[in-house]
Amino acid sequence: PPPLFAMVHHEVIPHGARGRVALLAAAIALLSVASGFQLGTVGSRPSRGPVDSDRIHHRRPRVGGGLGASGEDGSDRPKDGEAPRSASKAISSYKSGLNERRTDFSARPGSSVAVPLDVTMKFGGSSLANSERVDRVAHLIKDRIRPPPNEDGTESGEAPVRPRAVVCSAMGKTTNNLLSAGQMALEGRVDIEALRTLHATTCADFDLPDHTRDEVMGLLEECEDMLNGVRLIQELSPKSLDQLVSYGERCSVRIMAARLNQIGIPAQAFDAWDVGVYTDDNYGDAKLLPNAVDSIKERFASRIDPNVVAVVTGFIGHNTKGRITTLGRGGSDLTATAIGAALSVDEVQVWKDVDGILTADPRLVGNAIPVSRVSYEEASELAYFGAQVLHPIAMQPALRADIPVRVKNSYNPSAPGSLIDGDGDPDRTITAITCKRDVTLMDIKSLQMLGAYGFLSAVFSQFEKRRVSVDVLASSEVSISVTLDKKQSQGDIKSLRRDLESFAEVELKRDRAILTLIADVKRSSDVLATVFRSFSANGITVEMMSQGASKVNISFIVREDQIDDAILQLHSCFFEGKCDAGFIEEGQVSG
Repeated sequence: PPPLFAMVHHEVIPHGARGRVALLAAAIALLSVASGFQLGTVGSRPSRGPVDSDRIHHRRPRVGGGLGASGEDGSDRPKDGEAPRSASKAISSYKSGLNERRTDFSARPGSSVAVPLDVTMKFGGSSLANSERVDRVAHLIKDRIRPPPNEDGTESGEAPVRPRAVVCSAMGKTTNNLLSAGQMALEGRVDIEALRTLHATTCADFDLPDHTRDEVMGLLEECEDMLNGVRLIQELSPKSLDQLVSYGERCSVRIMAARLNQIGIPAQAFDAWDVGVYTDDNYGDAKLLPNAVDSIKERFASRIDPNVVAVVTGFIGHNTKGRITTLGRGGSDLTATAIGAALSVDEVQVWKDVDGILTADPRLVGNAIPVSRVSYEEASELAYFGAQVLHPIAMQPALRADIPVRVKNSYNPSAPGSLIDGDGDPDRTITAITCKRDVTLMDIKSLQMLGAYGFLSAVFSQFEKRRVSVDVLASSEVSISVTLDKKQSQGDIKSLRRDLESFAEVELKRDRAILTLIADVKRSSDVLATVFRSFSANGITVEMMSQGASKVNISFIVREDQIDDAILQLHSCFFEGKCDAGFIEEGQVSG
């Protein structure tokens, strides 16, 4: 047979670069089938020869038009002099087809859906706590790619997915343990045996390849060397801290990629900077650079096979100097949404240990239920006021690219989870109840009877000077009430109070809490009527209220010793159909 045909016949096409070379060879061979030519070297005269099409194997389903002749009579075959030009055009067309955003996968066992959804998936530390959890997540990913049949043997109705990236946090409590190890090193002792045991045991449980185990153990040895340096110089700067905590994610992705490969899912581990995650120089709380999404897009297009799962470190990146940085709170979620935005995926999936976004904290409210759909704005307000949802910063890339984010439970993958998109559920009055505890209420009243503009300007210039931020605000012409959360330095608050007292009377009330309703404010009259009837019936005093700046949030400041009762009473009214004071709807009392 012709040499190219023999090569395609004998080569079992793998994933990755070699696979693409073999596929291109198959494309050339297909062209010669259609044209009746055997393609020689450049400049050689094409010669006719018999073709045995049964010898061509492992062909990818076509995307778009075919490569061969359009008619059985061969009327569209190229003339002799056009064969090389036609081959070049066919190869370009074929490569373009390979780079389509979605691949027309063949039907998968257990699923009647041929074309998968492109997704990025993010798994947090609790989902990867040990080898058992890592294995469960690996099989969860496999089952999302190839949904298994139902228990009765019928085909699954679940749509398959193509994970363009799986973003992983460090295993379990590894990040906290690394921070503790840093503190111990400052005190003169280096000990990472618990971390070494966790990762070595996980590698051994899976019998991972030697090169994976060597990589993981090498990273931990590097970590230990770094801690010995900290012990000697007695210094742990923010830059060094970012380097220290990065070892958790870097070990985690190598283990996960190796496990996926073991169970038949082609995967490759990447440190975030290798896929284009670049940040500013703010160690400990770095921000993505404005062009980060573009750099991620370019790296994936040029270096990563779309049919290989890229297992990427969350939470970390590189600054422009090549130093490791961390993305702060919600950093792994931000990595996932930035990659999702860069690749224009159909959905970003954030896998947690709860069945999506709930109507209240389940640790307090036993009857809390999942919310099927919320808007980006509602999810941001929920996160800001204490709910364990995506951090508002983490949602920005998805919001800008209009890509939905689904929050699902890795312990209960069959649960539908909660979808965050641009619309939410416009027919719902109350979405959820959340709270922020241990806040301080500051009342500021003008002594000089300044006009509103002058008073507000004077007050907030002092807040800016002391770098003190505000959660909730209510104001009149000569008075302002604000809340300050527990993260604010008490020294800064004391200095701020002293500055303000030069022109205002200041009163601090500690041990307060913010109760926030994520609600449709167009129906705020009914909502507020229900809230105040319930609070009045249960002796709960509202010391401050804020509504209006956000169209989805109504906040109340109450004493912290009353916050639990307030949440339980309102959840009963709005979600359980049991309201001791009656539920107000369209001005009428019910319940």
